Amino acid sequence: MAYQFTLGKQNYLFDDLKSVLAKASPLRSGDALAGLAAASNTERIAAQYVLSELPLKVFLNEAVVPYELDEVTRLIIDTHDVQAFDNISHFTVGDLRDWLLENTTSGQNILEVSKALTPEMVAAVCKLMRNQDLIAVTSKIQVITRYRNTVGLKGHVSVRLQPNHPTDDMKGILASTIDGLLYGCGDAVIGINPATDSPSVTINLLQMLDDLRLKYEIPTQSCVLCHVTTALQIMDKAPVDLVFQSITGSQKANSSFGIDLQVLKEAHDATLALARGTIGNQCMYFETGQGSALSANAHHGVDQQTMEARAYAVARHFDPFLVNSVVGFIGPEYLFDGKQIIRAGLEDHFCAKVMGLPMGMDVCYTNHADADQDDMDNLLTLLGVAGCNFFMGVPGTDDIMLNYQSTSFHDAMYLRKVLGKKPAPEFEAWLLKMGIIDEAGNKCSIDDANKLLLKL
Repeated sequence: MAYQFTLGKQNYLFDDLKSVLAKASPLRSGDALAGLAAASNTERIAAQYVLSELPLKVFLNEAVVPYELDEVTRLIIDTHDVQAFDNISHFTVGDLRDWLLENTTSGQNILEVSKALTPEMVAAVCKLMRNQDLIAVTSKIQVITRYRNTVGLKGHVSVRLQPNHPTDDMKGILASTIDGLLYGCGDAVIGINPATDSPSVTINLLQMLDDLRLKYEIPTQSCVLCHVTTALQIMDKAPVDLVFQSITGSQKANSSFGIDLQVLKEAHDATLALARGTIGNQCMYFETGQGSALSANAHHGVDQQTMEARAYAVARHFDPFLVNSVVGFIGPEYLFDGKQIIRAGLEDHFCAKVMGLPMGMDVCYTNHADADQDDMDNLLTLLGVAGCNFFMGVPGTDDIMLNYQSTSFHDAMYLRKVLGKKPAPEFEAWLLKMGIIDEAGNKCSIDDANKLLLKL
């Protein structure tokens, strides 16, 4: 179905829904690369006007990726909560924006309709919002998950301790892990990106992390971010807590990652059966990122932010413990500079939270992007205010294995301090017991009161 809008003396015509969504997006290099971006700011505004007046029902009748060609579309349509949708079925996209921003609309109200919202609806409303709107809405929403600790509570922010090493050196990884723990990091997960996908290396790394956890009675979970099929292969040989997989928003793009929905279901069911969680058993960890479908030539003419939101439908289906966008990792071809990275990070967090996901963020950029650590400070702080569940803790911000810049152990301490936030409650109690932090949340001096170092 075609759409049109007259702005001044100019009439703008849009061939279909996905064209409206693409043209309404804030400018970013990936959409320009794909030939999908608005040709001018006035065309962008015209598309936003069209979006604002579209009934939400339209998104149930016009798929941006054909139902018969794509299992992600089928998942979105077949699992749509029709009953919950009855409460908002009369809304336009503009009405949805207004409702989300209403002071009387609580985070719980939003979560009650989250499964009635398709990713395309959420992406659409996102395109009508300023940065402060995105922050205002998500600051209301708590998505709480549990495994060996509780992540996502209001007034708390967690950190993935990311002790990567370019050769998977066990001593190097262990040293970085201890360093991160001494800064109060690791309550989201101690998560290693392995340099290889070798099953034997993965087993050794998992065993080392689990030995560390058991020795010091650390209330956290570990993950080696191998391919999901590798995790399935080693489950009977290694202490697997969380199972990881990168995902995206189309069947074709997921296929380029070597996965489909059935493989994810198999992994989810197998990991659940291990029952290694103590206070909960949400056991999946997903990573996403704008531009991944375009880089795989599998975006179907859909803009990268809408395609990213579709990835959240995949994640939502498997009730994950953690989800994060690796927002600036793919490079400047997709998010050119700090401004685009900041906007994309806020969009990703908004879309995921409104869809009911426990969203974190790898606040990051590659060395060839037009961005710097000041941009990351800005995004980190904005997302902290927005209620982001967790961030990355990388030694010195510089991941020497993946060759990108992220956030550091120190950044986590900064964020908790300036926003008055705490680690996960179970992990905070452990940090206090070990003499790593004091009652005010400050890092303690390393002396005889530090039980972690005394036990090494």
